[in-house]
Amino acid sequence: MQIGAIAERTGLSQRTLRHYDDIGLVNPSLRSEGGFRLYTEEDLHRLLLIRRMKPLEFSLQEMHDLLALRHTVASPDATEDDLARLRAFEAVAAQRRAELTAKAAMADEFLDRLRTLSAHVTSGEDLRDDG
Repeated sequence: MQIGAIAERTGLSQRTLRHYDDIGLVNPSLRSEGGFRLYTEEDLHRLLLIRRMKPLEFSLQEMHDLLALRHTVASPDATEDDLARLRAFEAVAAQRRAELTAKAAMADEFLDRLRTLSAHVTSGEDLRDDG
């Protein structure tokens, strides 16, 4: 797949994909004779994993480490240390997700207050605090 198709399928911009290639995070598996980046299904899966890490604010280095670890733990040579590192990633992801959930709850509360305020203004109610 060319970069445009990968961008569409992953929701990542072509600029981001080029950056990931430049820094060695995800290099396209192939290049055309004209030098165009060509991505495989495996490349797509790596990029989708990265996209899922972005909202949890994993650093580029953490993304790189997890991509490498992903292959290590899938091999028969995986060690207990490798599995412990994977569990550590899982724990961090769970913690960050919980933080996002709390932020989303606060955002929902804020939106509810704005909607209430908007409804009062629309109905012409007096919003001054007399007490």
